[in-house]
Amino acid sequence: MKKSEIISNVEAILFAVGNSVSIAKLAEVLEVTEKELKYTLDEMQNMYADEQRGIELVFLEDSVQLGTKNSAYEYLMKIAKTPNRYVLTDTVLETLSIIAYKQPVTRGEIEKIRGVSCDHAINKLIEYELIEEVGRLDAPGKPLLFGTTEQFLRSFGVKSIGDLPKVTPEMEQDFREQATREAYEKDVDEEVDEEPVTVDI
Repeated sequence: MKKSEIISNVEAILFAVGNSVSIAKLAEVLEVTEKELKYTLDEMQNMYADEQRGIELVFLEDSVQLGTKNSAYEYLMKIAKTPNRYVLTDTVLETLSIIAYKQPVTRGEIEKIRGVSCDHAINKLIEYELIEEVGRLDAPGKPLLFGTTEQFLRSFGVKSIGDLPKVTPEMEQDFREQATREAYEKDVDEEVDEEPVTVDI
């Protein structure tokens, strides 16, 4: 298959699907090698960047997707429905960081690092489709394992979880200190019988 045909067919497939497609699946459908396809995909990515196009090719782990460029966002929003925007609290963002850096990870391991319950944060992250259940640990009780999703990669502009740094002892200490502050603030609120602060999420 000619390179121009590969490009044309990849564009058609990604446009129609509207989501990411694995490179392996694309290569199988187009009946080309993954090496040949990856080379063409790299050329496509450069082509969209060089030609001032409104779309771009986004790599997510071992998948690829067509997306709109940030520069077109202002105009896109005048016609398209405004997407949901979630405000992540420090607690939710910190829990997401631990999952992203140490995945796959159990609820118990997250709570061991933070030192407090993380049920609310995990439920919110699942609701926002930033994390998902990825299996169960082969241990007593078979606890659930959590990992990040493609939506996480899109939202934070990360191509692969391999690009993320590992949690350092210093980061773990910061997590524990933040959790201690949360627990203290909760106790103080209960003592003065104050209403909890409502945060947009």
